[in-house]
Amino acid sequence: MPGWKTEEVLVVRRDEVFPDGAWHGFIDVDLERYLNVISSQFEFRRRGDVEEDPAFQQVIPYVVFRHGDRYFLTKRLKESSEKRLRHLYSLGVGGHINRADISDRPGADPVIEGLRREFEEEVVYEGSWTHRMIGLLNDDSNDVSRVHLALVFEVTGDRPEIAIRETSKLDGELLSLEEMKIYYLDMESWSQLIYDHLLAREKAADAIGGAQ
Repeated sequence: MPGWKTEEVLVVRRDEVFPDGAWHGFIDVDLERYLNVISSQFEFRRRGDVEEDPAFQQVIPYVVFRHGDRYFLTKRLKESSEKRLRHLYSLGVGGHINRADISDRPGADPVIEGLRREFEEEVVYEGSWTHRMIGLLNDDSNDVSRVHLALVFEVTGDRPEIAIRETSKLDGELLSLEEMKIYYLDMESWSQLIYDHLLAREKAADAIGGAQ
């Protein structure tokens, strides 16, 4: 990615996000507090200055697309720009929030603007969709994820036709959680955490439905 080191990305100081120490994994509680911290404390810094600096969390809107009971699972191919994640499966698409996302939209929410841009850049989707935040991800287990904080959004579409834009970098298909479990061990760490959450949610919903 030419010039990626000079790209200005949205970050928040780690001690602002985790004043009591970092937790690990996926959470779906107290989300408003984290959003308030991000909206009040964010700044833009050169990506090259923060890519290996855990004092800052690069905030990533991470989109999990859903239609009915199926989710969009992608696989990074050999042309993927992120060498460390090639050939791994992912349950979402996402990326950094750039200064340009809000430069011509005074007062706009940078998280939502970044979410929309990333979704539209990564996939072709002609249907209508809605979004809602379902959780936060923090994972310090590897060099890629430890400097990022994922805001996980579930995007629900009204039609199943969805496709990858850059087919040389990604491949993708809609699968149920049951169908995609064979890829679990080859999923990126974030996707494994999200998969676990979605599966637990699905089982809880089935249990409630069975009890009625």
